[in-house]
Amino acid sequence: MRGQFRHRTRAAVGAALATVLLASCAGFGALGSGGDTINVLMVNNPQMTELRKLTQKHFTARTGIKVNFTLLPENEVRDKISQDFANQAGQYDVATISNYEAPIYAKNGWLRELDSYAKRDRGFDQADVLPSIRQSLSGSDGKLYAQPFYGESSFLMYRKDVFAKHGLNMPKKPTWRQVARLAARADGAERGMRGICLRGLPGWGEVIAPLTTVVNTYGGTWFDKDWNARLDSPEFTRAVKFYVGLVRKHGQSGAAQSGYAECLNNMTQGKTAMWYDATAGAGSLEASSSPVRGKVGYVPAPVERTESSGWLYTWAWGIQQASPNPDRAWEFISWASGKGYERLVGKVSGWANAPAGKRASTYRHPGYRRAAGAFHEVTREAITRADPRDPGVQKRPTIGVQFVDIPEFAEVGTKVSHEISAAIAGRKSVESALRASQELAEEISEEYRGR
Repeated sequence: MRGQFRHRTRAAVGAALATVLLASCAGFGALGSGGDTINVLMVNNPQMTELRKLTQKHFTARTGIKVNFTLLPENEVRDKISQDFANQAGQYDVATISNYEAPIYAKNGWLRELDSYAKRDRGFDQADVLPSIRQSLSGSDGKLYAQPFYGESSFLMYRKDVFAKHGLNMPKKPTWRQVARLAARADGAERGMRGICLRGLPGWGEVIAPLTTVVNTYGGTWFDKDWNARLDSPEFTRAVKFYVGLVRKHGQSGAAQSGYAECLNNMTQGKTAMWYDATAGAGSLEASSSPVRGKVGYVPAPVERTESSGWLYTWAWGIQQASPNPDRAWEFISWASGKGYERLVGKVSGWANAPAGKRASTYRHPGYRRAAGAFHEVTREAITRADPRDPGVQKRPTIGVQFVDIPEFAEVGTKVSHEISAAIAGRKSVESALRASQELAEEISEEYRGR
């Protein structure tokens, strides 16, 4: 297994170079935008679908800039964005990237820095963007390389009506040990109800996301400051044993195949008393059609050795370095990430649907406060307190709360997730899963140590 990451990296570079040469011969750059048209590649989630519907009437009509949208599922859009930006083909001026990709793309020279645009654009109000979000989208040079469309953290959701009925008290700032005790008491409190729902589905963006926040607050880390892999450390092991044990004892059936969508469904249908996951889930639970609307309470992500433990994630807009129309691309970003767009969505679709989680002013707006009264303050606090540069109890070699911000993490994180999922399913022990995971992580250690 040694050296596989190094060989794959060399192969990827070679493939990318071949693609660039082929694109040059085929005139691929001619597919890029020009004049008063920009091409935008984005993930096909509801917020982006709404954006596409509003663009012609509320952006193009005012600016004269036509926007060609391409929407794809998350896995597909990541692959396509990576290919186009890595090759600097210029086919897409703007793309949705997350705080995982932004620093990596910036380091590779694939993105335009946006500080200079924001400074000239007085109406944009860069200072209004939450500091943790700004920091997560900055490069190692301190410059900003993407502007957020919306942001999220993680927190604990619980059935406050069920807790009250059965004499259970949720602390205002729970520890994981308190949550485990509450899960045991809530398990079976109502017919067909389990104590808690936690992701077990393989994927670096599925089970690894919440699990890594537990690792952080238990004192563990994927890599120490010198890039030594630490997946078999006592702290990492304790965290994983706790997580696996909790979901196996008091979690949902079929946990090894349950991700965000499955836990959301379980919470909505009254099949679980608690759910630890993304703050974005609250909007669905409090929707007018939700059977648990008004019945759910929200508290910060549980902790052990840290003051906070919520993750940090944002879908953001990045401008490709090779874009032929960067100024028009910025006009689009300024509109889509600006205060005015949030007010537009609030007026057209209701404030509960506004792309929140990025601006301090959103949490002061009366319309949003009314629509998101049950969870907006806990969400704001979680996003504000998240620290991608120092999420645990020891120094890290790079940024990231629920991920390690290096290109190889998507692959190694997914492989490790299969090991963890197997432990949740009972197919192997936690110790065995972590031994295999440590070997995978050590390959990365060999690549990065001494840099």
